Amino acid sequence: MAINLIKLSVGTESIDGLAEWQRNARAKGPCGNPRHVTRMWPKRAEELLDGGSIYWVIKGVVLCRQPILRLDEVRREDDIPRCGIVLRPGLIPVAPLPKRPFQGWRYLTAADAPGDIDPARATEEPLPPGLTLALSEIGVL
Repeated sequence: MAINLIKLSVGTESIDGLAEWQRNARAKGPCGNPRHVTRMWPKRAEELLDGGSIYWVIKGVVLCRQPILRLDEVRREDDIPRCGIVLRPGLIPVAPLPKRPFQGWRYLTAADAPGDIDPARATEEPLPPGLTLALSEIGVL
């Protein structure tokens, strides 16, 4: 059964901002797909690779996800092995879910993960993250 990761998208203001960052050459792996490089290798890698996604927290709210394609070893100038989480291009909007700040990444079960937003709503203009957070906190979203 698949498990997911949840990660803060630090410095990102919106889903569009995250997408723009991922188009940057620095955010891509050698294959051209976006990747997130982290110091820790997930102990539950097999479950992640069985259909898991990384859920992105933007401005205190889980707003989107990306399916995880594979995990690559990455070595930089310091020669320390790191985990490159290679992601499928494109961000899938999810039902907004408030999330307090945390460091690194965490596992997220399918039962606790927010559902995808209906693709028919994908063309709607997204609410500002602050408003989304406020509405989520009072149970409107």
